[in-house]
Amino acid sequence: MLRAEYRAGALPELAQYGQLLWSLAARDIRVRYKQSLLGVTWAVLLPLSMMLIFTFVFTRAVRATGLATDLPYALYAYSGLVPWTFFSMALTGCVNSLVANRNLVTKVYFPREVFPLACVGSALVDFAIALAVLVGLMAYFAAAGAWTFRPHAALALLPFLILVQMALTTGLGMLLAMANLFYRDVRQVVTVGLQLLLFVSGVVVPIPADGSLAARLLGLNPLVPLLAAYRDCLLYGRWPEGTGLLYATVLSLAVLLGGWAWFRRAAFKFAECI
Repeated sequence: MLRAEYRAGALPELAQYGQLLWSLAARDIRVRYKQSLLGVTWAVLLPLSMMLIFTFVFTRAVRATGLATDLPYALYAYSGLVPWTFFSMALTGCVNSLVANRNLVTKVYFPREVFPLACVGSALVDFAIALAVLVGLMAYFAAAGAWTFRPHAALALLPFLILVQMALTTGLGMLLAMANLFYRDVRQVVTVGLQLLLFVSGVVVPIPADGSLAARLLGLNPLVPLLAAYRDCLLYGRWPEGTGLLYATVLSLAVLLGGWAWFRRAAFKFAECI
């Protein structure tokens, strides 16, 4: 019976449970900041504190960032940490979303996709708050004369970049949620993997552009061209490099469609594995 239900159209069925999706996302936000003195301010403090740490390390201790001289490193780091924090928080929530909601998974029928989607949605709220702070930081450095803002039509591409990142994050989130349900050590692997991925995705340290084998291998990570596209639109006032963005877009869509199809195909087994 349950297997047959999951053969129905994915999007129409999911749309019927839109209210449940938003309710779960709102619950995740409330739980995250419940009994917290600073509340949603943590959405800003997390990337901001990391920016300050990396600014000290790479501009004072190491003094080698490989950045253009007219771009403050703090602005470079924060512009990468904002989308990175969205990606990291969403995946961290997704990986445990099925296990954490075992009572609903085993007792009530509805599309199980709502659990990872709710995690992505709640992380998107924090992303929007941190993005607003990034705009304020850009205004500060521009007013201080430390950086020149270059308005460009490429700013209109920002919603598209967010959609691409959401597609990548949602697809990976579904795969990881399913994997963690079958193998519970996946959660620990993801935690370690995200810590390592931070330093090879161009978040706080530029990826070499020398055409070396290491640079080409690092470029296979879709976050590399995606973060570069964010900075091109927001900081450098230019259109992103087309090939890299096209690669990130196609791969993100493939991950979303493949992850979603695999997730739905295996959904009837979820209750048996919890």
